[in-house]
Amino acid sequence: MLRHLAAAVLAFAAAVTATPAEAAPALVPAADREVVFTADGTTAHGTLHVPEHRAGQRLKAALLLPGSGPTDRDGNQPPASSPDTLAQLADALAGDGIVTLRFDKYGTGRTGLGAYRDHPERLDYPAFVRQARAAYEELRDQPETDPHALLIVGHSEGAMTALLLGGTVRPRPAGLALLQPQAIRMLDLVELQLEAQIAEATRQGQFTPEQQRTVNAAVAAAVTALRAHRPVDTTDLPRPIAQLFEAFQGPIARFVRSDDAVYPPDTAAQLRPGTRVLLTCGTNDAQVPCATTDALTAALRQARAGRPGRVTLPAVDHLMHDSGHPDTLAPSLLDALHRLTRR
Repeated sequence: MLRHLAAAVLAFAAAVTATPAEAAPALVPAADREVVFTADGTTAHGTLHVPEHRAGQRLKAALLLPGSGPTDRDGNQPPASSPDTLAQLADALAGDGIVTLRFDKYGTGRTGLGAYRDHPERLDYPAFVRQARAAYEELRDQPETDPHALLIVGHSEGAMTALLLGGTVRPRPAGLALLQPQAIRMLDLVELQLEAQIAEATRQGQFTPEQQRTVNAAVAAAVTALRAHRPVDTTDLPRPIAQLFEAFQGPIARFVRSDDAVYPPDTAAQLRPGTRVLLTCGTNDAQVPCATTDALTAALRQARAGRPGRVTLPAVDHLMHDSGHPDTLAPSLLDALHRLTRR
């Protein structure tokens, strides 16, 4: 009987080893592809980067949102500024196997002004939020993405947009990266920035302390006038600052008012409890000082947002560079980002 059993076992083993192993799914190489989507009657153009993956695999995915001004899909404002901020973020996230979508927002790249071409003064901040929401839905529907593992990564003003989307889009994102975020009202931030510049000019002897106080008071009065929809008195303002407030009352007035209406700490309450949030601030960031993120950090805790929370980046500036990496993302920024994406 044992002889017959051993023969049967050997026959079964031979049959198993003779059966060819199932072929592993083929690897699909990394690739960029152009995508288009529509928001408010305007066709927006973007780049979808898909890292190397197995055929049929669903991947984590991140929507990348640029900072303020005419910043394109790569994070540039050509020809004056080309830091490639978003392109470099896409490369970094690809290393973690994450699909990314970045796009030319209104007024940039192939998208241009679209439906607002003949009436740019009608373009307001909510239009940019709606455009970003359409981009999120486009990313969600890509065949390579896992709709339950979506992230939104925003830089500067884009971080504020990411926060607004985080509490309203469906499905809710698994995580948000708020990189050097606009964390207070726009005109409050402008006032802080101008006060810092005026203080530095005073230190260099360009203003007396009395002149510094006069200009600071005029800036505060200008902010109050803008919020009350009154003309700004530029009498006591240096010409460059006067021109800034004149521009705020020109074709971009609607945008400025609608952007300034958003107080980011209030939006934190809309997040789903447990949503992972990374908030970075750089100690060399003159545009968004770390102190401006205090109220938002507290609001995220109150909303029971998940970790990593706020991460302070020593010697990192607003473009997320440090002195050793003037043209690439600082390693400390990348490390913080990986703490969000690799969990």
